Amino acid sequence: MKILMAIDGSAYSEKAATYLATHPSLFGPNAELHLLNVRMPVPVGLAVTNARLILGDDAITDYYREEAEAALKPAETIFRKAGIAFQSGYKVGSIADEVIDTVRQQHIDIIVMGSHGHSPLANVVMGSVATKVLAAATVPVLMVR
Repeated sequence: MKILMAIDGSAYSEKAATYLATHPSLFGPNAELHLLNVRMPVPVGLAVTNARLILGDDAITDYYREEAEAALKPAETIFRKAGIAFQSGYKVGSIADEVIDTVRQQHIDIIVMGSHGHSPLANVVMGSVATKVLAAATVPVLMVR
């Protein structure tokens, strides 16, 4: 079974990682765990264009990588301590779209993610990544709150 764990670096992601690490039998002995952090793109505009000209594309790429590593680190630590093998990665783009795209590309069997538990009104106002993933997913989604 291939598991995709969407990690945003929040306490909710850490709680979901802890749950997964303490319940390995739920997914079988040959489970393959993929951790994914999705970074929202730096907004396009004059300031970003100037930053790219001054700093270069490498600085922007380094920024994405460093932010992703920081977000992934707590979950990685939990899985290392539990002796659970995993692969980590990050993408830049729309979070829900990139999660769903990864499911398709990697032939993922289940998505695991922490839920921030926003109210329905907050979801309407802000949108919810979890809601978008649930609506678009073609595989089961385990939400840990």
